[in-house]
Amino acid sequence: MSREGIFATDFNGLTEAQPTLPFAWYYDRDQYQRELDTIWSQNWVYLCRADSVTASGDYRVFALAGHEVILLRDDAGELCAYFNSCRHRGSRLCEQGGGSFKRGRIICPYHSWSYDLRGRLVATGSARTVAGFDPADHGLSPVAIASWGGFVFANLAGADARPFAETLGEELSPLNNWPLASLRVGHRFSKTLACNWKLFWENFNECLHCPRVHPGLCQLVPIYGRGLMVRKDDPHWRDRADDDNARVSGRLRAGAETWSPDGRAAVAAFTGLTEAEKGIGHTYAVAMPSLFVVGHVDYVRSVQITPLDSERMRLDAEWLFAPEALDDPGLDLPALTAFAEQVMLEDGQACELNQRGLRSASASHGILMSEEYEVFAFQEWVRRELGEAPLAEARASRASRRKERG
Repeated sequence: MSREGIFATDFNGLTEAQPTLPFAWYYDRDQYQRELDTIWSQNWVYLCRADSVTASGDYRVFALAGHEVILLRDDAGELCAYFNSCRHRGSRLCEQGGGSFKRGRIICPYHSWSYDLRGRLVATGSARTVAGFDPADHGLSPVAIASWGGFVFANLAGADARPFAETLGEELSPLNNWPLASLRVGHRFSKTLACNWKLFWENFNECLHCPRVHPGLCQLVPIYGRGLMVRKDDPHWRDRADDDNARVSGRLRAGAETWSPDGRAAVAAFTGLTEAEKGIGHTYAVAMPSLFVVGHVDYVRSVQITPLDSERMRLDAEWLFAPEALDDPGLDLPALTAFAEQVMLEDGQACELNQRGLRSASASHGILMSEEYEVFAFQEWVRRELGEAPLAEARASRASRRKERG
């Protein structure tokens, strides 16, 4: 069969079983380092919300692909980022995870080389300058920065980074109607998982696991109880193309508006959403490899994936609300956030189960079935990012399907 025939054209699915990535790629340390050096060092990776670094001189330090990055606001209040390393002899500049640079200077704690907030070298401590030394050539090494809807991303490739809009613009477009930049964090959740980062993405990209792993979620999103993500995952979807039943359409159950324990919106719905966006109840946008964002009618949830080693990752989620919603005395945050937290814990347990079985497998790889078309597309993306020959050309953009996805 030709490579072009791997994806079905009349529904969302694979036309035949496909091999997975090699199982060793989920635990081999050399493979993990290879992924850090390519995927995580050459793509846009989510760092934080822009409002977590507020005033000129404020900074935060992040670990990214084996490096440390300083994110700060310069004299003009603009965000910029640098490697956390002095250009003198490589000393670590910032020992704390965050703070404020006094008098607008970044001073190395080792030999007192000093930089301004735009990374320019302004003093070399007590060291005398010598012939052939030009301070302009020894400013801090920059890291590329991009912002989208109040989310800040970094790219270690610096000036060589692929343009953010070209790389992720279409994939993030499903949330264009949400007022993301004005939202504020109301709740945070963090969990370390004993699994490779790719396993979490693969779990995210299929719902065959949903009936067994997510009983509560399947009640809220009935199509998940069929092991499907959206209407067109069913090869016979045209037979019921006009059926608005939630088990067929992919909408939330009858009477439900959002992801919450009872399905009801916790606060007033966002203005500006289309009837379709309000009707489906959940809209996804994805920024590979580090973030997905879910837009609901009353709040937004972001989920960040951070690799820690070949068999560990960290999950960080934030619930974002309009400022006035956070002031609403009727907002019961613990009750609202408990629902999605339970779903993420269930996903984490499934991924850890998957990880534990990989070393015991007698085969070198697994098999993907028809419904795992998005898992296959993800694995093709991994292959391409690593310079491996893909098995097929995955569809150019999955943003339109994300709009329907829960």
